Amino acid sequence: MRKGEYIFAIDLGTHSIKSLVGEILPNLPLQIVAQEITPSAGIRKGTVVDIEETRNALSTNLENLSKKVGERVNSVICSLGGTHIEYTTSKGVVAISRADGKVTKEDVQRVIKAAEAISLPTNKEILHIFPREFILDKEGEIKDPVGMEGVRLEAECSIILAPINALRNLERVFELLNVEIDEVIFAGLAASEAILSKRQKELGCLLVDIGGFTTTLSVWEEGELIHTRVLPIGAGHITNDIAIAFQLPIDIAEKLKIRYGSTLPTVDIGKKEKIDLHEIDEKEGKLISRKEMLEVIDARVSEICDLINEELKKISRAKLLPAGIILCGGGAKLPGMVEFFKRKLKLPCEIGYPSGVEGIIDRIDDPSFGTVVGLLNYYLKQSPEAPLRSKRLLKDKIKQIKNWLRELLP
Repeated sequence: MRKGEYIFAIDLGTHSIKSLVGEILPNLPLQIVAQEITPSAGIRKGTVVDIEETRNALSTNLENLSKKVGERVNSVICSLGGTHIEYTTSKGVVAISRADGKVTKEDVQRVIKAAEAISLPTNKEILHIFPREFILDKEGEIKDPVGMEGVRLEAECSIILAPINALRNLERVFELLNVEIDEVIFAGLAASEAILSKRQKELGCLLVDIGGFTTTLSVWEEGELIHTRVLPIGAGHITNDIAIAFQLPIDIAEKLKIRYGSTLPTVDIGKKEKIDLHEIDEKEGKLISRKEMLEVIDARVSEICDLINEELKKISRAKLLPAGIILCGGGAKLPGMVEFFKRKLKLPCEIGYPSGVEGIIDRIDDPSFGTVVGLLNYYLKQSPEAPLRSKRLLKDKIKQIKNWLRELLP
């Protein structure tokens, strides 16, 4: 089969860096041909806090990825998360430009541009803006007004704001590696694109992406994102709690959580049931109560659920999302999470897995790959022509040839 064009996606997490290579072939879904996971460094709660450490960690990931596909990574699609991400709404209003009153694509672009004209905090810029609904001559709930007739067009838009310094630090890391960023996409938006079905978005649902030290919430209704929030708490805090409660090194606490952790009811577990830490690390010889460890986990997951419920109350959606809660991220893999969320938030709940791609899906069929798969899905959906970077590549090639010819000429 003829080799297609590669596009590269990077999810920079606090615990790990996940990257994928998607191959674009004619008349086929995107083919995942390579993936790489390496330890992260220099990133805290979704944002770069140490440029040099992040550069070194990212360099390792990209070098490994390049070896797998036999091609240098020159440009990437990258995720951005962090607790400083903000969600807001805005309204734009324009007059229809054509004399016959028919709405054109240019009118739609103008009204969205008008909605961008909001007063921004000095340290924020617009990362994404997209219409929730259009209103044509006071008739609302219009998804696509192109071709309709009217005089006045309004757009209710969702806006995602990102810290300017977070974006610049991210750009600097890739700049040091001589890698271009094709697009930066909010992690919650990307994960939604890979994990959620069109029906779930229409009915109303909440995607909960439980990462290392943040939990990203994305609320969807009638096919539109109506709220998002990044909570400053994640699965890494569970590990920290275990380490503190039982005075253990953090690495052992993490292994303990993975091997024995659960959020299932502890009624069948007696206080006398012990975990021998020697089985996890031969340097450790003490026993700890499994019931007590599960109570530590229960307390932290309860806190996450309480914070989620508060966010749903703010937008009047507590217990009112028919498609329920979909969990993803590494923290979603803790046994019993589905039952726990159902019980605490009084909503249906399930684990979400990435979809919409083919290829080595057995290696990415995991809730923690939602964001990085979604980066590819979202990028291709928003910019059908984006993968055809041939024009840019051709310009680069022409420039190289001109330089080569110039060197040959006397």
